[in-house]
Amino acid sequence: MEIKTYHISGLLLLKPRIFEDERGCFYESYNELTFGKAGITSKFVQDNQSLSSKNVLRGLHFQNPPYEQGKLVRVVQGAVKDVAVDIRKLSPTYGQYIVEELSALNKYMMWIPPGFAHGFLTLEDNTLFLYKCTNLYKKESESGIRWNDPTLNIDWGIIDPIVSSKDIELLSFNDAKNLF
Repeated sequence: MEIKTYHISGLLLLKPRIFEDERGCFYESYNELTFGKAGITSKFVQDNQSLSSKNVLRGLHFQNPPYEQGKLVRVVQGAVKDVAVDIRKLSPTYGQYIVEELSALNKYMMWIPPGFAHGFLTLEDNTLFLYKCTNLYKKESESGIRWNDPTLNIDWGIIDPIVSSKDIELLSFNDAKNLF
């Protein structure tokens, strides 16, 4: 597995080795030993998945301590523009973000540790997105940042995405409840 690091500490892009032949393909989507060597030693306790139409934007979401979540995310079907924003107030990269395309074709996975807001934009219809989470969902701990926050100025590549009413009501980067 190839591991890509970023200028933002903690984020990882994981590129699995793909074995293909006339029958299809095979790859390891999780291996505790391999991931541990990359620094991902968290125990995963919850799996989530979403199915979305093209141009659906979900996020930017996070859970505050003590129920913070690390997420290992990947696309099984379709493609997304995946975004992780550093919300760790003492981090030298606070407020910075990365954008990666994850797809069923490239089979890339992102490790997003606690202390990051996460969101994605679907690039194809019927996109199936999977999350492995390091903590259980707790409604009282959830928070988020508006997808179109002017401070972050993320270029999603779309003007009018399909956004849930809940996500439309999220606060700005500067006003969101952030305990990191």
